[in-house]
Amino acid sequence: MKFFPENFFLTDPFIEQGEFIFLLQKIIIVILIGSLIGLEREHSRAEGSKIFAGIRTYTLIALLGLLSAIISEFAVVWLLPIIFIAFSSLVIASYITSSKNGKVGGTSEIAALLTFLLGSLVYWNLILLAAASAVIITVFLSLKIQLHNIVGSLGEDDIYATLKMAIITIIILPLLPDKTIDPLGVLNPRLIWLMVVLVSGVSFLGYLVKKFYGKNKGLAVTGLIGGFISSTAVTFSFSRKSKIQPVYSSTFALGIILASSVMFLRIALIIFLLNLSLAASLWVLLLIFSGSGFMISYYYSKIIVKDSLESVEVKNPFEIKSALVFGLIFAIILFLSKAAQNYFGDTGIYAASVIGGISSVDAIVLSITKIVNERISFQIASEAIIIVAATNTMVKLIIASIWGDKKLKEIVVRGLGLLILIQLIVLFFLVIKL
Repeated sequence: MKFFPENFFLTDPFIEQGEFIFLLQKIIIVILIGSLIGLEREHSRAEGSKIFAGIRTYTLIALLGLLSAIISEFAVVWLLPIIFIAFSSLVIASYITSSKNGKVGGTSEIAALLTFLLGSLVYWNLILLAAASAVIITVFLSLKIQLHNIVGSLGEDDIYATLKMAIITIIILPLLPDKTIDPLGVLNPRLIWLMVVLVSGVSFLGYLVKKFYGKNKGLAVTGLIGGFISSTAVTFSFSRKSKIQPVYSSTFALGIILASSVMFLRIALIIFLLNLSLAASLWVLLLIFSGSGFMISYYYSKIIVKDSLESVEVKNPFEIKSALVFGLIFAIILFLSKAAQNYFGDTGIYAASVIGGISSVDAIVLSITKIVNERISFQIASEAIIIVAATNTMVKLIIASIWGDKKLKEIVVRGLGLLILIQLIVLFFLVIKL
């Protein structure tokens, strides 16, 4: 049986193929990957305690993975799995010994196996994958305390919501048909559900940030992060609280203006994720609206009494029922937008934008983003999205006027009224540009 090719020991295949420098680069990358993971493991070691491996050992493990991949390609094909199995046995034996001495947990051992595989990936030219994986592994290793704290603070509802989010994303989405099912050719079940996943994901992420980093942090975090979850919910909550705690009315009003300002950033994020071209034509305008809102908030923060502010109560935004309702609203608005355009032209799109701004900003923004460039121009789409934002800002102004106390109403009407005026001025210049 011939394990090695002819003249294997007499010639250097890398030099013959002019790949020596490339191989040297791979060796350096592997050393950096092993050193990065090993540095974290050694740094996280408790003082006086022994560890499975440190910076030197992890570097050698990465090199072992690289050399095993090289030998398996140019000499013995089955040597890589043999070496990996042997190395895994060594790691398992180390884990068993550590467990007997009272050490529970195999994070370092798993990291060692992954480091071996990353070394092999580098040789197979999957360098970006290996480097990105090394960074992700190091981040997770270094966030032990933070991750445990997060898990400890999760409630039963949060865990169920996360599972539901995973179900609608990983299981339901791929099963839906990827074709239109209506006479107008706009209702695609998979696309509709993808929009549900997108909006639910943005809200869910905002909720997690609020839960873990915004708890009892006061006005700034409450208004900013609350606006990413639902600026309308923040407006309603703060307006009602202003009548219960009128002494904090001014600060509640500022929270509403801040949350409304963040809404534009949320719209920009959604558009960016779906249509880069539309995002490129709109991001400056949305940034102007958001920045104007922040400036208005800053102005009022200087002239009112600074009160302490309780955090707005925001429940976990993800529920299967709310996801289905949003999907239904999105489908209806998408269908009506197309029908309105067919029968009333651009005027129909504007009318749909006003209706969408009253009911669901996300749904109408997604609808417009979906049909832009295919059925409407970027100019019409930009105008429609500004109409949506202005309408929704007006809705929040009305909510504050109905449910808020006199002081909150006064500040919100002035602040959001000025913000609406800015939007209408920008919309006017967009229209006359035609």
